[in-house]
Amino acid sequence: MSTPNSLVLTAADGTQLHAYVARPQASGPAPGIILFQEAFGVNGHIRRVADRVAAAGYVVIAPELFHRTAAPGLEIPYSEFATQAMPHYGALTPEGLDHDIRAAYDWLQSQPDVQKDKIGGIGFCLGGQVAFRANAVLPLAAAVSYYGGGTHTIAHLAKDLHAPHLFFWGGLDQHISPAHIKQVTDAVDAAGKPYINAVISYADHGFNCDERPSYNPEAAAEAWALTLAYFKEKLGA
Repeated sequence: MSTPNSLVLTAADGTQLHAYVARPQASGPAPGIILFQEAFGVNGHIRRVADRVAAAGYVVIAPELFHRTAAPGLEIPYSEFATQAMPHYGALTPEGLDHDIRAAYDWLQSQPDVQKDKIGGIGFCLGGQVAFRANAVLPLAAAVSYYGGGTHTIAHLAKDLHAPHLFFWGGLDQHISPAHIKQVTDAVDAAGKPYINAVISYADHGFNCDERPSYNPEAAAEAWALTLAYFKEKLGA
């Protein structure tokens, strides 16, 4: 069932995906943001992030990326990555992600309250990698990746990046090695694309999520302040 904050999109391959939507209180055209989920679904944390971004002046859409293998509304406990998240994570394909990325973008483009040339992307965990992919697939004006695990596996897309990219990593993160981070930044350097690379030395993987044991309020606040300043500078809200 649809709610005022949800909608159903149809991707180019004919599949349907649910998405969470948040809008700013102010009327009039606003920049748009595509928000990409962690490996745990478009859960309470991601919905709250969407609401916070919307409160800063953006129209936000958060598509459910596991829709080809999961029922709508799937939320996976943070303690169940291996047993519940990995089957869906492992079933993702580049083609499917590209379809979902474009479906969310096309929806923003269809909205009268969205500034069509001011679209950004942001993602966390799995979504950090997808935000990097989205920056290569779409004509974004800004993109942000928080601890994007696996981004090094698609570093070859750096040559296709459309917008400046802001990366956040945790210096204590055991899931993403310094070598993997270097692979990403080396690729972006080689492509001559603009980026900001922020390694927060005292933060762990998932530091922005207040539902995870690795939550770090200080790091989360600092990264969030930079994220909003970055979006404001690039997108103008």
